[in-house]
Amino acid sequence: MKPISLNQISPPNRSLPDTILDSARAVILGKDRELRLALACLLARGHLLIEDLPGVGKTTLAHLLARLLGLDYARIQFTSDLLPADVIGVSVYDRAAESFRFHPGPIFSQLVLADEINRATPKAQSALLEAMEERQVTVEGETRPLPEPFFVIGTQNPLFQVGTFPLPESQLDRFLMRIRLGYPDAEQEKRLLAGEDRRIMVARQAPALTNAQLLTLQQQVTEIHAAHPIIDYVHAILQFTRSSDRFVYGLSPRAGLGILRAAKAWALLADRNYVLPEDVQAVLPACAVHRLVGGEAGQRIGEDEIATFILKHVPLSV
Repeated sequence: MKPISLNQISPPNRSLPDTILDSARAVILGKDRELRLALACLLARGHLLIEDLPGVGKTTLAHLLARLLGLDYARIQFTSDLLPADVIGVSVYDRAAESFRFHPGPIFSQLVLADEINRATPKAQSALLEAMEERQVTVEGETRPLPEPFFVIGTQNPLFQVGTFPLPESQLDRFLMRIRLGYPDAEQEKRLLAGEDRRIMVARQAPALTNAQLLTLQQQVTEIHAAHPIIDYVHAILQFTRSSDRFVYGLSPRAGLGILRAAKAWALLADRNYVLPEDVQAVLPACAVHRLVGGEAGQRIGEDEIATFILKHVPLSV
């Protein structure tokens, strides 16, 4: 695929990612970094996990991204009685045809919002594993491809809340990034209180690009250049997490590939065709922390300090 200039598919002097981010900032106030991470995650063909308290805008952000990216969208409310068939679909006997006909579930959408994913049992959560990694589902021995592009945005409540189940490590590892929105600052919250209903604002948003343009941007991410010193830097980060007694186990090769893809997407958002160490550092907290489990020595550092701890101890020789 021939690379295209970002400015060829957006208004003059504004790149397409900037146009998307500007529209998103008008709805989600004061969360520029989180919005950039979310967009970078999707441009890197990753899945996004948003963890936070109820009411801070997790679902609104997912709806907004679906609208701005022009994606076919489905929402699954995860509950304790949800079954895998409620996600994937089920075969129903058709009396007229005298055969079973498969009725696709909501997973067969371009963007799937797995809302409050950790309120479902691990059995129901596992229905997403094959879909998220291989972009297909296998039902009754038949493999069915999922649409392209395909994203899962999961939201989850903090584990200390009633009725939550922890996501297994295999599920967490399939999310390229995990972000938190947090409370808005005082000034932005006053604007929010005085402003228009966010649901109305989201419904009014028009798609900012076509599926073909989104796929082109994703292809451009793969073409961003990562020099050998950048590869060495990412590898050193992986090796440090595996050798440090702060963690029960280190980052997997899949995590390393994800960090590199996310760094390339971050570079694309900066309108560069090459990766800087700062790109790796910018995406590392969102890409790495949810994949790491602290050992006994790691209990002395909190989750928010894990990325800082890693970067402090991995020398930058780029």
